[in-house]
Amino acid sequence: MGGEEKRDGKEVDGHERKNKYAVACSIIGSIISVLMGYDTGVMSGAMLFIKEDLKTTDTQVQLLAGILNVCALVGSLTAGRVSDYIGRRFTISLAASIFLAGSVLMGLSPNFGTLLAGRCVAGVGVGYALMIAPVYAAEIASAEIRGSLTSLPEICISFGILIGYVANYLLAKLPLVYGWRAMLGLGALPSLVLAVGVLAMPESPRWLVVQGRAEEALTVLRRVYDSPGEADVRLAEIKTAAGLREDVGAAAPALAGGGHGVWKELFLHPTPPVRRILLAALGVHFFQHLTGIEAVVLYSPRIFKAAGIATRNEVLAATIGVGVTKTVFILTAILLVDRIGRRPLYLSSLAGIIASLACLGLGLTVVERAAPHHLPTWAVVLAIATVFTFVASFSVGVGPITWAYSSEVYPLRLRAQGASVGVAINRVMNAAVSMTFVSLYKAITIGGAFFLFASLAVVAAAFFYLFCPETQGRPLEEIEEVFSQGWRERRRTPTVELPVSGGGKARGAMMA
Repeated sequence: MGGEEKRDGKEVDGHERKNKYAVACSIIGSIISVLMGYDTGVMSGAMLFIKEDLKTTDTQVQLLAGILNVCALVGSLTAGRVSDYIGRRFTISLAASIFLAGSVLMGLSPNFGTLLAGRCVAGVGVGYALMIAPVYAAEIASAEIRGSLTSLPEICISFGILIGYVANYLLAKLPLVYGWRAMLGLGALPSLVLAVGVLAMPESPRWLVVQGRAEEALTVLRRVYDSPGEADVRLAEIKTAAGLREDVGAAAPALAGGGHGVWKELFLHPTPPVRRILLAALGVHFFQHLTGIEAVVLYSPRIFKAAGIATRNEVLAATIGVGVTKTVFILTAILLVDRIGRRPLYLSSLAGIIASLACLGLGLTVVERAAPHHLPTWAVVLAIATVFTFVASFSVGVGPITWAYSSEVYPLRLRAQGASVGVAINRVMNAAVSMTFVSLYKAITIGGAFFLFASLAVVAAAFFYLFCPETQGRPLEEIEEVFSQGWRERRRTPTVELPVSGGGKARGAMMA
């Protein structure tokens, strides 16, 4: 870590990897994700009170749970183009403002229709937030800490879920008519602070280069990298990736304003590396929710009831334990992702998920088939324990790495709008699980539902092993090269170690 080393003929300070400025900017940019997590966590408990107060049916409860993700499609599919047009920073502020409006509407809703409308508005804000937070973190971080910083949105989501669970527990003591409204409306306060506070952050240097504002980009890079020489090298690489000559200065015109032509390059005429990038980035989003995480987080009160936990306070207290577990293990992932790489952590995470889901399915099946007054203690303990091991396994790999990996693999010209497509797929799968889980477990039993999720996690492991090469330690401008070969070619080529910034080594494009 200490001392200096040479790269590309320039001196690089070894302390760049712990640049506090980049970390602080990424944390502030990721706070928007707390709002999304809070909504998920608080809704899991609020639904118990909404059902009692508004006399909703199971179908209405499923619609209420999933509609946010359906509406997030609108946000995610437009957020890429908007962020290319107004910048990453203003897009974060816009996301917070939209979520603020949705929270106010939910907190004041007199009936189910108004509540549903508020969820729709909040969903658009969620779509913006999920797309922009990891993209901003990826574009402002150095390669050595990029994995950790692009995982920050996931830990913020988990922290928000935990806050939501705690709010459920504390506000449940209010009168029924006020309790769930206070739970949902509380999200308006941090939204307001963030919408204004984020304007103090710097803009993404990569977006500034695309806009022809290279001088401003260099100013940001010199704060992100402790060595001015390293900032100059990075600026030259960003210009090359953006299709600008290295000698083009601050007066350069903006490129293809607003991201025109990106959809054509992504879907109509992609190059082989872009095709592989698209498959990997969209695939990790597709499989993330097929592991069943949304079913566990959103419907954990029902799962704990099915496992034999009786009272409402005990159920809400148990869900707080789920939130704590999720947060602690995502912190662990942030410490490991830039040390051991994306692939080992992701595949190990899936191994834990598969084992946990199989055991959870077994425990719930035994509990469900036992007589109400003769529940096998071992099955109850197994079901409850494996909820926590599942959440821990998901949080240490699949959760954070999905966002880190999908935000870093795209070339600069395609990143914002490519990431928006990934978020759209993520929200579709989230909605599919959250809106069908109750019907699914009624059709094939709750244990059978988790056996199904376990088998889908096996498919996810095979996909990631075959189609997602390692990206650890590679600068954003070099990652397209990692995807220049297909899986078969990478398997035939010996693994090589490539020098990366900070003097470390990373397995490069030859690694499967």
